[in-house]
Amino acid sequence: MTDMTSRQDTSAAPPEELRVPVPGGELAVLRWLAADPGAPVVLALHGITANGLSWARVAHHLAGRVTLVAPDLRGRGGSGTLPGPYGIAAHADDTAAVVAALGLGRVVLTGHSMGAFTAALTAVRHPGLLSGLLLVDGGVGFPAPTDLDPDELITAVIGPAMRRLSMTFPDRDAYRAFWQDHPAFADAWSPWVDAYIQRDLVGEEPELRSSCRIEAVRDDGIDQLGEQVLGAVHRLPRPTTLLWAERGLMDEPQGLYDERRLAAADLDPHLVRPERVPGVNHYTILVGDEGARLVAHRLLAEAGLAETDMEV
Repeated sequence: MTDMTSRQDTSAAPPEELRVPVPGGELAVLRWLAADPGAPVVLALHGITANGLSWARVAHHLAGRVTLVAPDLRGRGGSGTLPGPYGIAAHADDTAAVVAALGLGRVVLTGHSMGAFTAALTAVRHPGLLSGLLLVDGGVGFPAPTDLDPDELITAVIGPAMRRLSMTFPDRDAYRAFWQDHPAFADAWSPWVDAYIQRDLVGEEPELRSSCRIEAVRDDGIDQLGEQVLGAVHRLPRPTTLLWAERGLMDEPQGLYDERRLAAADLDPHLVRPERVPGVNHYTILVGDEGARLVAHRLLAEAGLAETDMEV
């Protein structure tokens, strides 16, 4: 595995896990504290079948210069037992509840994949929360096939990530092997990736399963295609950058975005600045070393840190 480098030290303090009251129960929230209690706060939202620990490698590169807060969204990870209603607006309002409950004040808001759509809608619904905004391989809609039913469409987009929700695994090694065989992770396996995917498991051996509730993924996937969510990126209260991965969810050459799809999205160039990230796929833009390093660099810039502080 080419990404197992000497920089892969995971000795940084692990995140603390908090519980935040939201409608229907409590949201699990991971928090990596900054060395300076007065440091800026980044609130990071994960993808449709992910969890908050997907941001761990970004936290490593942030290196305590900001506080990073990453919830497990409703229906995933430590928030897997939270009931619906699901949908992007529900996640946006849960995000606002996290900011209020933890007294975070104004935050740099970011999201990956579905989390980017959630970040965009949160910015529209709760503009007073933001001090900065960064979208990572998501948040901008693109034409979808019209001949597929919703489950087929979601599976077509996210592939094995959707199919695994109905699978069981005899032990943690089997789940690890499932992900190590995924082409997007073939050259990017690391302790951070391992910890992130292991957080997803619930149940007992020999019937471990994903914590992601299939109804949450289905509802969120369908809602993500709706006018309210797709329109959010055109109504943002402040400019943002969209970092988009060159390669796709299966490490295929066609990523979620390309210049043609972005041109078709008719983005306001003063509001959204797309930036291609070469050499990464939909996952490694966040969990790979170079992708996480770039994301951390941009988050530090959004937090207003001086250029000399951004050697990530």
